[in-house]
Amino acid sequence: MTTTTPPVTLDDVRDAATRLKGVAHRTPVLRSRTLDALVGAEVFLKCENFQRVGAFKFRGAYNAASRLTPAQLARGIAAYSSGNHAQAVALAARELGTTAVIVMPEDAPPSKRAATEGYGAEIVTYDRYTGDRVAIAEALAAERGLALIPPYEHPHVMAGQGTAALELLEETGELGALLTPVGGGGLMAGSATAAKGLHPGIRMVGVEPEAGDDTKRSLEAGRRVSIPVPKTIADGQALHTPGELTFSVNRRLVDEIVLVSDDEIREAMRFVFERLKIVVEPSGATPLAALLSGRVSGLPDRIGVIVSGGNVDAERFARLCAGGV
Repeated sequence: MTTTTPPVTLDDVRDAATRLKGVAHRTPVLRSRTLDALVGAEVFLKCENFQRVGAFKFRGAYNAASRLTPAQLARGIAAYSSGNHAQAVALAARELGTTAVIVMPEDAPPSKRAATEGYGAEIVTYDRYTGDRVAIAEALAAERGLALIPPYEHPHVMAGQGTAALELLEETGELGALLTPVGGGGLMAGSATAAKGLHPGIRMVGVEPEAGDDTKRSLEAGRRVSIPVPKTIADGQALHTPGELTFSVNRRLVDEIVLVSDDEIREAMRFVFERLKIVVEPSGATPLAALLSGRVSGLPDRIGVIVSGGNVDAERFARLCAGGV
């Protein structure tokens, strides 16, 4: 009989938490009585929009980058991302005294590109609808001798992302369910590893935009499924297939995936802005959208939500809240 060792464990997440202590922010957990009343449960929002670079991605990027050898750091780091991982790797590289080259889609939000460049990274662009960002980044890394840190398909990245759920559960105690956005699956894989490791009975609910339901389809099929690159306001979740490593974790630990519309995402963004006075980007609002729209049935009494990021510029935020794109 053979056994398969999972790519990330609770001990890995705890080790990442030690490595991130004093470097990453321990982000706040916010509450809203109005939200509780609307949902019919106690809701705890782990606000990663207050994380460094404005998103949870810094956790995984720094955890992975900090493990590189001195020789690797001297040569530099490569990554590919639509924005948040780009900023995270750029800042991690700066913190560790090295350089970063980031492959970004041409239509990445201008504010995310500007922030990435502001941390000192070099940007290489591609067309997300015709180009293969992984192949481009791998070729670039090979040509320049750079260490490649992918946005989710890496055990140390997944472990780092899981520290958000670890912190949440340390603060709240046991929860009946944890809702997490799902893009490539790294945040969910790390969160589910931490949450199920601490509380095996917790219900792990992933949330995707309706147009980008690749993980939902994959879980239903029992294998990774590819879809056309989705067009959704949730640009951080505009992926065509889940990661291989992340899917190997999520198919074991995720209980269900629910879908939300772009209009429901917009409404969730408006709600948290008006009620909690915080700015959340579309991808970060998808779990809240699922709760507010009643997409999750049979809710437990206590629910955690990972609010994954807040990187949206003022002009686009206003446009989205007004119903635009």
